Amino acid sequence: VQLQASGGGLVQAGNSLRLSCALSGRTFVTYAIAWFRQAPGKEREFVAAGGYSEWSVGGVLYYADSVKGRFTVSRDKVDKFLVYLQMNSLQAEDTGVYYCAAKSPAAGEKRNPELYDYWGQGTQVTVSS
Repeated sequence: VQLQASGGGLVQAGNSLRLSCALSGRTFVTYAIAWFRQAPGKEREFVAAGGYSEWSVGGVLYYADSVKGRFTVSRDKVDKFLVYLQMNSLQAEDTGVYYCAAKSPAAGEKRNPELYDYWGQGTQVTVSS
């Protein structure tokens, strides 16, 4: 299983950024896919997650309260192994390294990073105020 995150960068507060995570090595049907982030000096923090089959429009997805209404996860309509984290109205507090992760089975707790077996390499997001 491999996950590769990309799309990070430097943006001004209030702007948007879209991160991508390319999945490979499995069909991921039984997996939960998640985004986490880690700010300097802080623990890794849950951002969003859902079962792989839920990442299409209308699926059941979970978001951290701090990003609800601003961040949206989705899956590419053509390449089903490409998932996104659309981040709008970015704030300085959103700065950090963003990771995509996968665990199986998809059911159960999704917010605990210790439950995830596979991780992408991370992509840096810096929001300037």
